[in-house]
Amino acid sequence: MKRAVETRRRSASRESLVREVGARLAASASGVTLEGVEIALRDVLANQGVGWRPEVAERAVAAITDELAGVGPIGPLLRDASVSEVMVNSSGSVYVERDGRLEPTEVRFPSESDVRHLIERVVSPLGLRVDATSPWVDARLGDGSRFHAVLPPIALGGPVVTIRKFAQSLWSLDDLVAMGSLDEATAVRLASAVRERENVLVSGGGGTGKTTLLGVLARLVPSPERVITIEDAAELRLGERHVVGLETRPPNVEGRGEVTLRDLVRCAMRMRADRIVVGEVRGPEALDMLQALTSGHAGSMATVHADAPEEALMRLEIMALMAAPGLSVAAARRLVGSAIDLVVHLSRDSNGRRSIQRIADVTPAHDGSVLVDFERRAAG
Repeated sequence: MKRAVETRRRSASRESLVREVGARLAASASGVTLEGVEIALRDVLANQGVGWRPEVAERAVAAITDELAGVGPIGPLLRDASVSEVMVNSSGSVYVERDGRLEPTEVRFPSESDVRHLIERVVSPLGLRVDATSPWVDARLGDGSRFHAVLPPIALGGPVVTIRKFAQSLWSLDDLVAMGSLDEATAVRLASAVRERENVLVSGGGGTGKTTLLGVLARLVPSPERVITIEDAAELRLGERHVVGLETRPPNVEGRGEVTLRDLVRCAMRMRADRIVVGEVRGPEALDMLQALTSGHAGSMATVHADAPEEALMRLEIMALMAAPGLSVAAARRLVGSAIDLVVHLSRDSNGRRSIQRIADVTPAHDGSVLVDFERRAAG
């Protein structure tokens, strides 16, 4: 009981200090910087008759800066280049992903309200809504990282936050070969697929590196060509080339203004795109994308969640059928088979290493699609 009371007292004291520092920064019209926070904190402590302790000042300034910037105690994790994902659980515990492996951290949110404050500070400036009636939200942080939060009642123990950090490095096929994610022959095959304008579908489970590979392949597109990228949260960086990026938009607090992936695929078809790159296909936009791939947008690319190349094609087929109930199964299969030329399937092993597990050419057939693995074709 005493420990709980002390925890609440310290939390209230910290929140009061953060509010006072924030008020001083707002009054001075200066941004949230380490230098500005240090000056404001010195003033606040001086007014309270508290001495400045250099041995704790640096940590205090960094913590308050993170709090005011919206990321709270996970700020150092987001700045850690070795961390690719940060997960805040309903218990307040924090886990990270490093090199494909999950690790617990010593960081902990003192209370559920602290996690809720984190979520509110991130989504409020973006005009997004998250509450009991709309208990999940997707957003993008200033550095491009993907922010996802889930609240009760669907998160049973309390709010949960997952942040997929924005990759700072621009990988190439040579880099992936050096990392052991694929071999030289596969790299040559993928480069040829982009050069020959084959439609490529990248499949795999969560966290297998689909978006990373998609970016690597998209950066191989010759720069004069016009590329339209379509994503839920903009992650792809294609360098200095003719690229137009489109990003979905959730409904506002009044439930209006939503822009879906399907809307954006339809927009892209009217924007003189040479190639269309879809970050992830997961719904009715599959039908529009398949139609685009068979009507003048050869060399396009997309990713899909699946456990095998065969399942990836089946998922596209099912999504197309759901988008057009009048479409026959046979027609959906023919459409998928004629639209996709190559499936590249990724996996992640028990050590967290991501690699290309299979790469298969797709040939349309009367009763579906025939997949021929690259290794078998090369051997033959």
